[in-house]
Amino acid sequence: MTRLVSGLCLMLFLACVLSLHAGLTVFDPVTVVSALAGGEGTDALIVTTLRLPRTLIGLCTGAALGLSGLLMQSVTRNPLAEPGLLGVNAGAALFVTLGATVLGFSGLAGIGTAAMLGALFTTALVFLLSVSAGGADNPATTLLAGVTVAALFASFTQTLLLIDETALETLLFWLSGSFADRPLNLLVLGLPLLVAGCAGSFFFASSLDALRLDDASARTVGVNVMLVRIAALAFAALLAAGAVAMAGPVLFLGLAAPHLARRLMGDTLPSTRALIVLSMLTGALIAVIADILARIIVAPGEAPISAVLALVGVPLLVHLLRRRKAVSV
Repeated sequence: MTRLVSGLCLMLFLACVLSLHAGLTVFDPVTVVSALAGGEGTDALIVTTLRLPRTLIGLCTGAALGLSGLLMQSVTRNPLAEPGLLGVNAGAALFVTLGATVLGFSGLAGIGTAAMLGALFTTALVFLLSVSAGGADNPATTLLAGVTVAALFASFTQTLLLIDETALETLLFWLSGSFADRPLNLLVLGLPLLVAGCAGSFFFASSLDALRLDDASARTVGVNVMLVRIAALAFAALLAAGAVAMAGPVLFLGLAAPHLARRLMGDTLPSTRALIVLSMLTGALIAVIADILARIIVAPGEAPISAVLALVGVPLLVHLLRRRKAVSV
């Protein structure tokens, strides 16, 4: 485990270093080091105001979404669960759009607050719908509730933006989902939520281990199933809210990172604490690498980060669906 974590940390460090160098213009190490040391000039400005912020925001967003996806998959016992598929991103986007069109706010504080409220509200709504329709531990019910809520909220968001074209112009950069052109002070919104989500996840890790069994078995070992489930979903929503506030709606990252973390553990049954660390590292690594690819695959333009992540996420989703079908047969 220690060797695996060390290897992922090294790969993440190298990816971050490459992110500072790679782009439409490839900088040499001397230029990058000089820029980080306070050098002046156009190249230094690009490194410090464009590449450094998007690298750090990508790293934090990937870690947050990876952990959020792990919590959702653990609580619902659904390998397909992730913030996008369960409607959290759509809810955050709707609340941000409502804030811009109805309340007329703008700025980082407004976007972050609206995204957090939207993520929490949507998570609670999906959970309540799942309970009323047959239990929150029913994978099909939970996924169906999330997809339905996501579609409903997305339609509301599109309608509001069509009515208010000014809001569309204001929020277009955010709704597209990207690490580019994001100011570094966005970390003030996302980093505290990432720390809180990580701390809460470690606190409930033993209980989440017990939830791998059925609810009755978890209760026999003293786990308050409803409390753990609500708390874990709340932390997952906070993590997703922080990610959405920083980068906008980013799809499939929360799905791919936890599954990759489990694959890295091989045939062993990893503890939740181990999966927390691995999911955060793999999520951050995927995000940074995807951001690098987004800059170069359609150069001199730039591909949307969600489109690059979909190249990984969609095949993974199809593979999981086919495997579940084979198991059921």
